[in-house]
This record gives sequence, structure tokens and C-alpha cells, in this order.
Amino acid sequence: MKRILGAVVVASLTLTACGKNTETAIEQEQAAVATTEQEQSQITEKFSISATQSITAHSTVEAINLETRRINLRNEDGTLTSTIVSEDAHNLDQVKIGDVVVVEYIENLSIDVVSVENAEALVAEASVVARAEKGEAPGMAKIDTIVATAIVEEINLEANTFKLKDAEGDINEYEARNPENLRKAAVGDMVIITLTRAVAITVEQ
Repeated sequence: MKRILGAVVVASLTLTACGKNTETAIEQEQAAVATTEQEQSQITEKFSISATQSITAHSTVEAINLETRRINLRNEDGTLTSTIVSEDAHNLDQVKIGDVVVVEYIENLSIDVVSVENAEALVAEASVVARAEKGEAPGMAKIDTIVATAIVEEINLEANTFKLKDAEGDINEYEARNPENLRKAAVGDMVIITLTRAVAITVEQ
């Protein structure tokens, strides 16, 4: 949790809404991870920040061994990559030399600061995988989501710092790059960090 807050919260609380919009949208629910009492209480949103970036890569199949399930790919920069395809991937026998493997990676990071009664710091993870059925065109998609909440323990406007209590009960201090965000928050607020990573692999024949 400390690593998540260190790598995600510090960068995210200070982001202005930025990032690269993509044609492929990730539908993402934003909700507080809370107890039954929290869900019944009134939630007031203070501010929200979101950023999205995407990468698309194309590789050409140079060689394939169906017995060992090893496939060699020529990347866009000319380098060669060799990998073993797991048994979970269906329809490998449909992939041929010269086919183009398209990998699209999308990452979305959002921060919500809310005022909620009896707030607690929690962590939740979810993962969804979809694969082509046998006989269909080769492809797969996977979405991983981590939702972590933390409680604002202290705000120091003069020092431009804030302290958060994580799900393990640890309290850590961070420095804000944007002082205006600190002025919008208050001690006791809940910070909801949602990190979603999605990857889609398709084969163009």
C-alpha cells in the first residue's frame, strides 16, 4: 500500500487533467471502498483528477512453432522478440508467418477527494480477462483495476505538505506540487485512487 501511495498518490494529487484521449474508451466506475455505514452516509465530492495515456505497438510474425508454442515477432524498430504463448491463448494454429500482432495498452489514473462520514482506508483489486473462443479470430483483452483509499490526517499549507493514513494504518507525509489542491481538501477527507490498466491483443491477417 505504501508503494501504491508513494508512486500513485503523490503524482496524482498534483496532476492537472491531462493525458492522451484515445478512441478506445475504458468504462470505469469511481466509487469509495467503504463499509455499509459509509455507503449509507452522505458523500460530498471535493475535487476529481483524471489522466489517460495509451500505447499501440505493431509486430510482424517471423516464425511460429505450434508444438512448443514459441513465436518470434519483428517489432517496429526492427528488433526481434521471442516468446512462449500460454495454453490459455486459443487459436494459435490460426496465426501465420507475416501476420501482424497489434498490442494496445491503455492506462487510466484518477483521484477523487470526498467528504464522507466514518471514512476508512481500504484497498481492493479486480481483474477481467476475455479471450477469443475456439474458431474465432485470435485475440484477448485484460483489464486490471486497483482502488485504494486513504484518509487525510494533516494538511500543512505553509509547508505545502499533507499526511495520509493508508489501509495498514501507516501515516505518511507527501509534498503537493499544486498548493491549490490542498486548499480544497480537509482533515478527515477520503482520497480515492483508481488505477486501471487495460491491454488488448489482436492479430491482423
